[in-house]
Amino acid sequence: MEKIYSKIDGRLLHMINRLDDIESERKNLCDDNKYLQCATMKLYKGKTFKPHKHFERERLEKSYIPQESWLVIKGSVKCIFYDINDCILTTKILNAGDASFTFYGGHNYEILENNTVVYEYKTGPYEGIELDKKHIE
Repeated sequence: MEKIYSKIDGRLLHMINRLDDIESERKNLCDDNKYLQCATMKLYKGKTFKPHKHFERERLEKSYIPQESWLVIKGSVKCIFYDINDCILTTKILNAGDASFTFYGGHNYEILENNTVVYEYKTGPYEGIELDKKHIE
């Protein structure tokens, strides 16, 4: 896994997890204090889990920043990651099975192949573009 930190204040802004990084039965990728949570699991035939459900509860945080992840299913994507001051930190290429995570800072994506397929995950609830994002000039 690759972690990308702010040059301004040193906090973790972005992460990339490659398909080849997935080795253990379960590995939590995101720190417990992040709104966006993800684990990888390399599982084998016959594995099962106890049935369960999640319940509604009050959260501790009154305000939060939406966080986002892209999982490339097919094709490839160029990711441009920005620091908290809107300056480009780095660019990375994601291929099928790779995932990006943005906790803070900005990002942009350029699709490199026709028919590229991705899943995009965001923390919610979603309340519209006006309350969710600001474009970087």
